[in-house]
Amino acid sequence: MSETATHRVVVTGLGAVSSLGIGARPFIDSLRAGRSGISPIRSFDASGFDHTQAGEVHGFVPEEHLERLDPRRWGRSSQFAAAAARLAVRDAGWDTAELSARRAGSAMGTTNGEARVFQELTEQWLERGPAGTDPGLVAQAPADRIAAAVNTELRLRGEAQTFGTACAASNYALGYGFDQIRGGSADVMVVGGADAVNRATHAGFHRLGAIAPDACRPFDEARAGILTGEGGVALVLESWESARARGARVYAEVLGHALTCDAKHPTQPDRDGIAECIRRAQHNAGVKPDEIDYICAHGTGTRANDTTEVAAVREVFGDRVPPISSIKSMLGHTMGAASGFGALACCAALHEGFLPPTATVRTPDPALGPDLDCVAGEARRTRPRIVENHGFAFGGNNAIVILGRPQ
Repeated sequence: MSETATHRVVVTGLGAVSSLGIGARPFIDSLRAGRSGISPIRSFDASGFDHTQAGEVHGFVPEEHLERLDPRRWGRSSQFAAAAARLAVRDAGWDTAELSARRAGSAMGTTNGEARVFQELTEQWLERGPAGTDPGLVAQAPADRIAAAVNTELRLRGEAQTFGTACAASNYALGYGFDQIRGGSADVMVVGGADAVNRATHAGFHRLGAIAPDACRPFDEARAGILTGEGGVALVLESWESARARGARVYAEVLGHALTCDAKHPTQPDRDGIAECIRRAQHNAGVKPDEIDYICAHGTGTRANDTTEVAAVREVFGDRVPPISSIKSMLGHTMGAASGFGALACCAALHEGFLPPTATVRTPDPALGPDLDCVAGEARRTRPRIVENHGFAFGGNNAIVILGRPQ
């Protein structure tokens, strides 16, 4: 984190392309209603898999949202990212010509990059050999095109950074954008993440025994794992001074963040590493545990994640654990976009006064300890002041962002 901090950093625009709706308003309305974005898989032939549900984005027509990007030249993850960014900038009230003239860039997270492109290339290679692969598809394959798609769509001339830190990647991107503006290196950063449902990722988690049969039920005693999901999410960050000068609506202030890497196990989360990341994020944000009013959990719905995450939270918060919920109960696991969607949910919670629910939980798991408030079933009206957004990933990557109601 920058030691030359001079600017407060705020969120002024939100964009979502998700199974819960396209645009921030439909997404937030679905969160508040506890709607499910889960449906039978359509994007690939799922026959042969025992479990065939996912959080796919249906009805996404990129031409309806993109103004510059030619969808024929970009993969689905890049299209998601660029469309979410376009929606977020529009929501923030930025004129794109004016934005292009500022020191503006993007930072986006992903787990699988353009996995659907790689899947198609692999099928071509197997059928025709390497000489038979489509050069146009090869050009779409690099994962760094996800942030490049945002800059291309919005004519941004600043950095275009893609973070490949898996399911924590959007929080890495958010933290990076925060540091850029806080330290005075950029005026505006569009941050978030994108990933697409694909056969390889579904098969990988299926082989791990981590795919749930019907619904993702984080914190439930009968939870059975994740459901894969997809989408793109973007948040517009700028300085407090910039937002006030423009008369912009401010959803939330980014108070601080922290990153840690456990480097202990490829897939198993580590309680002590997560607890240390929480402590560092709170320290960097200048807040104490008893000031946190809500946690948007990583909350995958696997036994290992939920048990470890709650144990780490209890280690830091002691007897006073704030309400903690998982929006993956509605979205599925959107991989590199997951903590970006969590950040969007946190901004909405602070701005509109509610807590997103863990919509599918029926009986909270008593093994997670007493008095665990996982906001079961439906959203709750309240006025959180400071919230904590969790993102964890294979390899022990932990990334946590603290956001507050603007004062």
